[in-house]
Amino acid sequence: QVQLVESGGGLVQAGGFLRLSCAASGRTFAYAMGWFRQAPGKEREFVAAISWGGGRTSFADSVKGRFTISRDNAKSTVYLQMNSLKPEDTAVYYCAHAAEISELPISAGGYKYWGQGTQVTVSS
Repeated sequence: QVQLVESGGGLVQAGGFLRLSCAASGRTFAYAMGWFRQAPGKEREFVAAISWGGGRTSFADSVKGRFTISRDNAKSTVYLQMNSLKPEDTAVYYCAHAAEISELPISAGGYKYWGQGTQVTVSS
C-alpha cells in the first residue's frame, strides 16, 4: 500500500511560480511517479512524470518549458516546479504512483495510487 500527500498549492498571479511536493509512504522503490491535474468541468489530464532514478521524464505539451519534475528518493518526495504560471493552469493537482515497475506512463490508467490533490489557482 502506498499513501501520497500533496502540498504546496495556493493562489498565485499569472507569471508567478509554485512548487508542489508529494510525500510518499510505502513501497515506492523502482516506480515512476506522475502529476495530473483536473480543472472544473474537465477530465483529469497528465502533466508530468518521472522515472524512479530521475533519468526519464515526460511532460504534457501545455507545460513543456515551464514545469519541471524532480524527486528525492531519500525523502520519498516528488516535486513539481511550476514557473510562468497561466490562468489555464488553474486546477486541482494530483500526485500519482505508477502501477508497474519501470514504466513511465502518461495516462491515468498507468497509475495505481493517488493523492488527495492540492488546489492551484492562477489569477489573471
